[in-house]
Amino acid sequence: MDDLFAAFRSPTQLGEGAVWLPGLAEKSATALLENILHIAARAPFRRFLTPGGRSMSVEMTSCGACGWYSDRRGYRYVRTDPQTGRPWPDMPPLFCQLAQDAAGRAGFKGFDPTSCLINRYGPGAKMGLHQDQDEDCPQAPIVSVSLGVPARFAFGGLKRNDPVRQVDLLHGDVVVWGGASRFAWHGVSPVRETFHPQTEAMRYNLTFRAINPACFQP
Repeated sequence: MDDLFAAFRSPTQLGEGAVWLPGLAEKSATALLENILHIAARAPFRRFLTPGGRSMSVEMTSCGACGWYSDRRGYRYVRTDPQTGRPWPDMPPLFCQLAQDAAGRAGFKGFDPTSCLINRYGPGAKMGLHQDQDEDCPQAPIVSVSLGVPARFAFGGLKRNDPVRQVDLLHGDVVVWGGASRFAWHGVSPVRETFHPQTEAMRYNLTFRAINPACFQP
């Protein structure tokens, strides 16, 4: 049965330039989670507001040269954490190595992530279908790492109403999308209330992006 399960969780193409890499980050998961704790001690998790004023259900923080941020003024990348007034924590070498390895396996050599958005999902938290469009670096892929409790990931096409493929992401799974799929719509269904021995009820997601420095705001 284990062999049969493994066969269903082999690397899978989700679209042109999009690859699901089951378990790629599993061996480094403990160290990744330790690094997340260190980052959150300097840049705490918080819920951002959408431009419409709604509080997101997912808690977020960042590391790297800039961090993703959202409030009533809109979505943007900022050099300093508005909550602390300090620069975002440096990206740990392990994060960068994992992102580059995953991108290379998906056919995107030379990926140099500028920022890592760290999402923390509690029970019921979700991420609606969206596109990553604020980076002004379309030649670079997106690398997404899942840790903790499972989540159902939706991956669609370049149009909002294109068919969506559903993938159950487990602890250590990685998804990479770029090239023709760089602006694919994607999202996460509400996380079920369950338990993982390393994260309890939580799911963590690391999203690595390369960003044009011209997009950075103070």
